[in-house]
Amino acid sequence: MTRIDFHSNVADKLNYTCRLIRKAHTANCKVVVYHHDRAYLQRLNDNLWTLTEADFLPHVMLADPLAAMTPIVLSHDENATCPHYELLINLTATMPANFPQFQRMIEIISADDADKLAGRERYRQYQQQGYTLTHSVAK
Repeated sequence: MTRIDFHSNVADKLNYTCRLIRKAHTANCKVVVYHHDRAYLQRLNDNLWTLTEADFLPHVMLADPLAAMTPIVLSHDENATCPHYELLINLTATMPANFPQFQRMIEIISADDADKLAGRERYRQYQQQGYTLTHSVAK
């Protein structure tokens, strides 16, 4: 069963996601990041290239021919077949359809009221489905 972690009260989702990806990559974890908006994923892509000069975070969009060989994949299609199913980072206000295929999923919830409300609803849905949930507040 998928382990689900909620990270809430995130001031800057884009920066937080980049740091989370860096941490997962350092731990040799393969990551899929999901957001339905391609423009948002493009901003994330740009930020991953410029996070720090010392970090190289190999990443591609899911449609890229190198996706199967790349540890960090950015996807806008929740129903697409992914090259790996270790960690899913959900940046949307909805429950991704394919999340049960992943070993672990992290839900990132901003400090925005609408995002918090949607996050609470997803938390209840996962809980009702019997998933074990953890929650941490971003610092």
